[in-house]
Amino acid sequence: MKRFNLISGTAIAITAVLLATSAQAQQAAPESLLPVAGQSQSVAKSAPQQSGDDARTVDEAFGDIRMASGEVVQEIPSLEGVWSVAQAEQLLAFIPTLVAEGLNPTDYRADALKTAIAAGEGEALNKLASETFVWLVEDLRDGRTPMESRRQWFVVDPDADRLPTWKLLEDALASGDISGTLTSLNPVHPDYAALREELATAKDAKRIKLIRANMDRWRWLPQDLGKQYLVTNVPEYMLRLTVNGKIIKSYRTVVGKPGRTATPQLAEMVEAVIYNPTWTVPQSIVKGEGLGAKVLNNPGWARTAGYKATKGENGWVTVVQQPGPQNSLGLMKLDMPNEHAIFLHDTPSRHLFANDNRALSHGCIRVQGARELAMTMSMLGNASSREDIPAIQQEVSEITTSGEYTRYEMKKQWPVYITYFTMASDVNGQMKTFSDIYDRDAPVLAALDAPRVSDRARETSEEAVEIVDDMQIS
Repeated sequence: MKRFNLISGTAIAITAVLLATSAQAQQAAPESLLPVAGQSQSVAKSAPQQSGDDARTVDEAFGDIRMASGEVVQEIPSLEGVWSVAQAEQLLAFIPTLVAEGLNPTDYRADALKTAIAAGEGEALNKLASETFVWLVEDLRDGRTPMESRRQWFVVDPDADRLPTWKLLEDALASGDISGTLTSLNPVHPDYAALREELATAKDAKRIKLIRANMDRWRWLPQDLGKQYLVTNVPEYMLRLTVNGKIIKSYRTVVGKPGRTATPQLAEMVEAVIYNPTWTVPQSIVKGEGLGAKVLNNPGWARTAGYKATKGENGWVTVVQQPGPQNSLGLMKLDMPNEHAIFLHDTPSRHLFANDNRALSHGCIRVQGARELAMTMSMLGNASSREDIPAIQQEVSEITTSGEYTRYEMKKQWPVYITYFTMASDVNGQMKTFSDIYDRDAPVLAALDAPRVSDRARETSEEAVEIVDDMQIS
């Protein structure tokens, strides 16, 4: 109890800083930039038939919704605009500046655009300039790397919905600010700016390629990660609690072993903190490794290890490890529902955090100082002011010492980003390279060197590997 109070004191200090530095944290949850999974599209319903002066055309009633063959279809906005020579020249002048953003100007057909400009305004210029603008939008907003080269990347970037290409084209031509519109698509995170500065001074060809690859990885994410969030860089083995661009606290992590249990890249929402978690042992261990029989045949050992087994009428054995200090998930986990069953959790094998190579788990992310993180998230997720903190601290302390499984809801959910950067600013703000533990650099580097791919998918077709086993490695 005494030790937990010390941890809680640190968490309170962190929370006080967060509440002081983020005024909106006292009012409501941080704005979520993540797409809402499973959200259905609204269905237009026919308006009551009217007559006389009150009658409306389909265009007036439904805007850009059209009725065709009894079906409701939405008109796709045009991706071709009318360009003046001056606007096309501004677009042409923008292309060489892409070097500073880690992109290759030769991807964007500057010579062909120059020829079209010389021929004057008309259909040919409109088509080529619009297509070039669209390519630039896609690469600056969404990333130059096609989805098939992003290994185990399951983040769905919402920027294409938030900043649709047709609207950017329309606004750029209306305002005449072609370069400004395109420049506004760059990631706003300071780590992207740091890579950009590093690129400007880099001389070694191999290093330049690595910088370009990691700059592009920032484009795969939402342009703005939000006001407050958790972010972990898997190859760095670190987790950051970030608010308003400041790292408030950092934690060492243990991540998935290379191979099938490598930690995937995700963007999810933390919905609750699980205190005193249970662990349902997968059948690959219960049956495949004989744990079920061992638990049933050695009740004394099973009690010591915290295992309980039940055997159904069909002979199926289920084994659940009960809450306790030996539980494989430790004393807490952050509940962030996802199809991969990936989450952040505590561990009884805390000695592993001293290792340099910490790619040791079966996919989930173990966090050093997890109990402090749990208390901090419980307060951040539920406190609207400093006055709320003591009551939350007391409630969580009682839950923790009870030893009973408890799901502590967060009224304000937090984004968590699981990323993969092999060159990035470390927790001290120093530019570092990190080991490519999952060999994910090669396909990105190859894609950036290859001709640009058009008509790219927004979501990966890779299999979601559900992590069913996070047994401890001693």
